Amino acid sequence: MSSASSNYYTSLLKLCCETKKQRQAKQIHCLIIKAFTNPETFLLNNLINSYSKLGNIKYARRLFDKMPQPNGFSWNTILSAYSKSGHLSQVQFIFNRMPYRDGASWNSLISGYANHVSVKEAVKVYNLMLKDGFSSLNRITVSTMLKLSSSKGCVNLGRQIHGQIVKFGFSSYVFVGSPLMDMYAKMGLIYDAKRVLDGMSERNVVMYNTMITGLLRCGLIEESKRLFIDMKEKDSISWTTMITGFTQNGLEREAVDLLREMRLEGLAMDQYTFGSVLTACGGLLALEEGKQIHAYIIRTGYKDNVFVGSALVDMYCKSKTIKSAESVFRKMTLKNVVSWTAMLVGYVQNGYGEEAVRIFCDMQRNGIEPDDFTLGSIISSCANLASIEEGAQFHGHALVSGIISFLTVSNALITLYGKCGSIEDSHQLFNEMNDRDEVSWTALVSAYAKFGKAKETIDLFERMLAHGMKPDGVTFIGVLSACSRTGLVEKGRRHFESMVLEHGITPIQDHYTCMIDLLSRAGRLEEAKTFINKMPFCPDAIGWATLLSSCRNHGNLEIGKWAAEYLLELEPQNPASYILLSSIYASKGKWDLVSQLRKRMREKGVRKEPGCSWIKYNNKVHIFSADDQSSPYTDKIYAELEKLNLKMIEEGYVPDVSSVLHDVEDSEKVKMLNYHSERLAIAFGLLFIPPGLPIRVVKNLRVCGDCHNATKYISKITKREILVRDAVRFHLYKDGTCSCGDFW
Repeated sequence: MSSASSNYYTSLLKLCCETKKQRQAKQIHCLIIKAFTNPETFLLNNLINSYSKLGNIKYARRLFDKMPQPNGFSWNTILSAYSKSGHLSQVQFIFNRMPYRDGASWNSLISGYANHVSVKEAVKVYNLMLKDGFSSLNRITVSTMLKLSSSKGCVNLGRQIHGQIVKFGFSSYVFVGSPLMDMYAKMGLIYDAKRVLDGMSERNVVMYNTMITGLLRCGLIEESKRLFIDMKEKDSISWTTMITGFTQNGLEREAVDLLREMRLEGLAMDQYTFGSVLTACGGLLALEEGKQIHAYIIRTGYKDNVFVGSALVDMYCKSKTIKSAESVFRKMTLKNVVSWTAMLVGYVQNGYGEEAVRIFCDMQRNGIEPDDFTLGSIISSCANLASIEEGAQFHGHALVSGIISFLTVSNALITLYGKCGSIEDSHQLFNEMNDRDEVSWTALVSAYAKFGKAKETIDLFERMLAHGMKPDGVTFIGVLSACSRTGLVEKGRRHFESMVLEHGITPIQDHYTCMIDLLSRAGRLEEAKTFINKMPFCPDAIGWATLLSSCRNHGNLEIGKWAAEYLLELEPQNPASYILLSSIYASKGKWDLVSQLRKRMREKGVRKEPGCSWIKYNNKVHIFSADDQSSPYTDKIYAELEKLNLKMIEEGYVPDVSSVLHDVEDSEKVKMLNYHSERLAIAFGLLFIPPGLPIRVVKNLRVCGDCHNATKYISKITKREILVRDAVRFHLYKDGTCSCGDFW
């Protein structure tokens, strides 16, 4: 048999491997058997290699066992096949039978144990190799050990391998430098990775890309930019790495701008480039730019790529263009679980609960079973929208399928029920979990905190610590906000201090805002001002608005004006500063100053966001604004409110007109209060939601003090459970009381 014939069949086998066509490989095998009595070892090795790559180890082993004269390549090929598939007993058996071993043999054995057993076993084999002689050690070996250290988070092992790299003279190898840098970067030891790069006499684009990835993973944006700019040679991976890193670090605008520069450089883009930049467009709600990228994707032939298609669906859903998302989804020739999840979450996020349930069923009919990430994502979306009806249906599927045992799903359900006001369901789920992590505890702590249940929140937090769980910044936001809402100032102070001193958590804006709220809500406005002046950075708009709101409640004009000035400087178009300051002026009877503020608002084009409330009934969302008469049920709603008002007055309700910022008679102010949006939504719920079921209302702004008080009376009179989720917290009204403890 000639070498030309062997090369011909070898090239055909290579093509079969590239196209993943096992049947054609078998046909070529038949042709070889018919054409040659004794195929040479070279061709048989290629057949074994092809069957191994195509996943048919049975055929590969049969060929190997029948080979009259297997050489070193034959042994290593079958050894590698068993190693990759995890058949470690066969790997060890063949390794022990080998007439001689080289670096490739040891690497296959080490890789098998590293990928399928444990670090300990892999290290044991590595040490045996070193005892056998250093001649077998090569750059692939140390690279494998570095990747093992990285994937398992073994810092000490990684440092030991680094020492041996230097000892055996591999430190100058670029092939070794990249995984060494990657190992340090993945473990958060970014400056160790930088020292490796600085110590390399020869560097290539792969090393730079690895370093940039590590910097971005650690959030060192400026350092990654400088390194990227300093690169003499950049490839498509360099640009894609930066675009992905910007997107993951919340710099979506810079990611989109960088794509434009990449196009000007004439570099080819792949599925990862398009996926990252589409995620950035979705985050920015940059629909027009997303459409332009979509058009470019069509021109470059990536429209049938499942990864890109899924990213397009996600981008259109986030941009609230659900029809375009549906169009892309329908046209996808191949859909995977990510594609279905993107469409599902998109429906939930855009308020199409019925369609979300329908497509969930379609997904299963198409043989795609949702995984824990899918269900976790959908349930989290329902939680963000306080959509308990859809969330409960997905909860049912999680129970039936057994996926509820996954932490991601159970944690999402705890959050869902907590945000929707079903605190008992949240706690029951928590109690039923076999395993809990920090997220589980934090989800329940946050749920109780939203209800202002300070004692329960703090008790739960202390139990969390007793169980050895490490709280994070989110946990402390829940604890501090619970202290704030129930006036536990000193306890809140102690927890803020312990967060820094005992748990090593650096406070962020949200923590400082909680402390501002804690002090100012308790009327300690001077202390709040002193606290702000000692902060390492200025409060954000929420912090200033929090202080200003408390100044309104406590009638402190001086500090209120101080807070309003900073808020106006920070966000000139934010109506909160005008509205809250107006409220303070109105409470002091300074109507001329109220008029001046309104005039300034008109001159600057500042508009107050109209308050609205919505309630879901029969899979339809009913939205109400103050004095709204657009509903087909207006007459019934207003009649219901009139009846309620009479009963409330009999029970002792007295309207609080202080929140009405108009210089009109008190009787007129009372009329204005009677038809606030949340009251209209509650009246609608009383008319149509069956008795025994809670009435769930969502409001885009904060519930005013009078509506809060009125809702307590309504719950007492009607004996109905009313849940109102506003921009600040969740209120559960039951038997004339409220979960927030009335710490208004």
